[in-house]
Amino acid sequence: DVQLQASGGGLVHSGGSLRISCATSGFTLGDYAIAWFRQAPGNEREGVACISSADGSRDYADSVKGRFTISSDNDKNTVYLQMNDLKPEDTAVYYCAAGYTTTRQIGGYDNWGQGTLVTVSS
Repeated sequence: DVQLQASGGGLVHSGGSLRISCATSGFTLGDYAIAWFRQAPGNEREGVACISSADGSRDYADSVKGRFTISSDNDKNTVYLQMNDLKPEDTAVYYCAAGYTTTRQIGGYDNWGQGTLVTVSS
């Protein structure tokens, strides 16, 4: 049974940093792509970053490029999103998802974890 659990969200000041985690179970992480999505109130869910756990290839949304880093620890079955230089517009519920294609498109993912809330104050 594929399971993903996001954690580590919280309140941070603008310019601050936060690392959120996605603990996975029920599948071999190296066989899947993992993505982080976020959804702010009134907005559509958008793909922020994705990683192929098999070869480490990554892709980022332009809005977070240079500030966010996605990484995978296959031994711990966990994927991380390191977020630096956070801005108020990064405030959202962040979700992790697992799929077979390394993409930031929602349609590429069938397995989703619950979200973790990140709030950036100005």
